[in-house]
Amino acid sequence: MMGFGRNKISSFKIVRNKKIWRDIDLVIWIVPFILVHLSCFLIASTQRNLGITDWYQHAIIAYIGALIVYFLAQVPLQDLRKYTLTIYFLTISTLLYVNFSGTSALGAKRWLSFAGLYIQPSEFAKLTLILALASILDQKRFSDLSHLMKPLFVSFLPWILVFIQPDLGTSLVFGAILLGMLYWAGMPYEWAFIILATFVTGLLAYLYHFGLFIWIPIIGFLSYKSLPHQKKLLTLLVVFFHSLIAKISPWIWESVLRDYQKDRLILFLNPSQDPLGGGYHMLQSKIGIGSGGLLGSGLMQGQLTKLKFIPEQHTDFIFSALGEETGFLGTLLVSFLFFILIFRLIKIAIEARTDFESLIVIGITSMFIFQIMVNIFMTIGLGPVTGIPLPFMSYGRTALFVNFISLGFCLSVSRRGQSVRRNL
Repeated sequence: MMGFGRNKISSFKIVRNKKIWRDIDLVIWIVPFILVHLSCFLIASTQRNLGITDWYQHAIIAYIGALIVYFLAQVPLQDLRKYTLTIYFLTISTLLYVNFSGTSALGAKRWLSFAGLYIQPSEFAKLTLILALASILDQKRFSDLSHLMKPLFVSFLPWILVFIQPDLGTSLVFGAILLGMLYWAGMPYEWAFIILATFVTGLLAYLYHFGLFIWIPIIGFLSYKSLPHQKKLLTLLVVFFHSLIAKISPWIWESVLRDYQKDRLILFLNPSQDPLGGGYHMLQSKIGIGSGGLLGSGLMQGQLTKLKFIPEQHTDFIFSALGEETGFLGTLLVSFLFFILIFRLIKIAIEARTDFESLIVIGITSMFIFQIMVNIFMTIGLGPVTGIPLPFMSYGRTALFVNFISLGFCLSVSRRGQSVRRNL
């Protein structure tokens, strides 16, 4: 999907266009604001009679985000490239500081306190990783497995720092961003399989150790057949890497993951095993969504939402409130809006003027797709509870702000692409 590059712009000047409204991308503007305003009602519903105004803060952050989108839409992203290394090291330094001196809440140390506000640096780290990978993959062609080393290393540093906070959900988002951008940059399918196979290796190491004696030789054989150069050496490296994953996976499960994280990863298969503990959120979420029926109980009318059956429902489980109060048709409409937004972002990535811009948009798209799918699957009982928010709908000031910055990047690419097509 690469090779859309045209002329590049090097000056860091805001593109001033008297007819800027001619270039407005209605999908990028309208869809997120429909989602935000709908979620304001849902957030208010989850906090009825509590005197909490999180819905109001959600709206304010969205309006501030809209101003950021307008500003970023006029800035050529190519000009950010020279600052990528600085942004990357600043992000790593911030994540290190959070792990040592950050603010703790709900059993994790993920926030920085600044002027009375709580900022979650791991959310900004997503955008930093996208910029860093775009800078690397823009000039890389995959002719050898060793070409994966630099993207993997750049991704590993923020991943491990976020994973140990602990923040399993955000660390998984980093993996989705990496795989999406590697695919878009032209990585062979076989290499993607070799990377994804590490999850199977980890599961076998913990659940069925003897299966590794069949699985790892299969990975080695596929590696030997798919690698173009230095087959023997690189195949040995792949086998060694998977063997290492097999060795450390049981240790990670027993010594690194917290008990609640283990429960979340296991109990989605049968949440009724612990209905008042690890399976409680998922069971109540499914009951709430099911009670909505076809049309729902109406906004601000959900009884399960009103009675606070799901703790912190306004954050990761906002989709359950949507299901109860708007019913199946409401969830279908929101899913369709997400589909329209994703489809538009992919089109922008295809029509981007440069490979760098195209990779940034596809990285953002990968981030949105993964978060949307994991969150919805989580709330309907088809996936584990990972703490991943639903874009534009879950309450979370930093996450929402980062989502709008992401849209600003995409709108910048969209406007430049439209400008090229008009001049052809």
